[in-house]
Amino acid sequence: MELRHLRCFVVLAEELHFTRAAERLHIEQPPLSRAIKELEEELGVLLFDRNRRGTVLTAAGATFLQDVRRLFTVLEQARENAKAVGSGLRGSIRIAVSDGAIDPRLSAFLACCRQEEPGIEIRLAEVPLAEQLRGLRSGDFTIGFAHAADVGGDIVAEPVWQDPLVIAMPARHELLAHREIPLHELASHPLVLCDPHVCEGYCRELARLLRPLEREPNVVEHVSSLDMMLTLVGAGFGVGFTTETRIAACQRPDVVTRPLAVESAVITTYLLRPDRDSLSAPLERFVARLRTQRIK
Repeated sequence: MELRHLRCFVVLAEELHFTRAAERLHIEQPPLSRAIKELEEELGVLLFDRNRRGTVLTAAGATFLQDVRRLFTVLEQARENAKAVGSGLRGSIRIAVSDGAIDPRLSAFLACCRQEEPGIEIRLAEVPLAEQLRGLRSGDFTIGFAHAADVGGDIVAEPVWQDPLVIAMPARHELLAHREIPLHELASHPLVLCDPHVCEGYCRELARLLRPLEREPNVVEHVSSLDMMLTLVGAGFGVGFTTETRIAACQRPDVVTRPLAVESAVITTYLLRPDRDSLSAPLERFVARLRTQRIK
């Protein structure tokens, strides 16, 4: 089985059109058709169903596509690792961050990792939770950080940090009469919440917290960043949620925070990784170092 056959297969599976696929591959259509036919003959199954309506993947083709994509992911990682070692490094760790799970502790931890093991390349990508999970399963990412624990049995979610939730409100607001905000008080105030498509895990936790309210929360805006949430809160659009750790890094004289009068009002940051029997040596040291910092 040749890599060129597999590349032809993946591109055709994405385009489902021989002419467009051939253009992407910079070849003529007959060589593409020949490559697909040779691959199907070698496998002994049809990968595509060709009819008057066009070209579609068969069930066997769809399954084969998943495995081939994983193969190309492994090859890409091998290429990256070889380049890293060739430039004097000893490997790489690819980290996905979702749900806005970034705070000074993560920065300090990564700085410690780079100082203790400068030969390990650390690469970060900020992506939605669904994309992180797909990347962990396919091997695009080594590990991830998010605010979600219910991520499927093939992904391990290990808690590393917890932060008390606080309510952010304008500097002059009637809720400031409370030293701690009762949960039921939020039902009568407009809320500025994170966009669930951007911070899926974080929004799940907020939804769990708000579930006891007798009526549906009045969400007036969904935002994609803490800065936008604080801007709208400061302008009086509503009140919002954040954590003590994140608000401590912001200097906003127009925004005041109060804790919630709920003991379970915390947001947990989880380390996510594929559920495998063995980890690479650099990753084992990374996780052990993270656990040590968490204990401190």
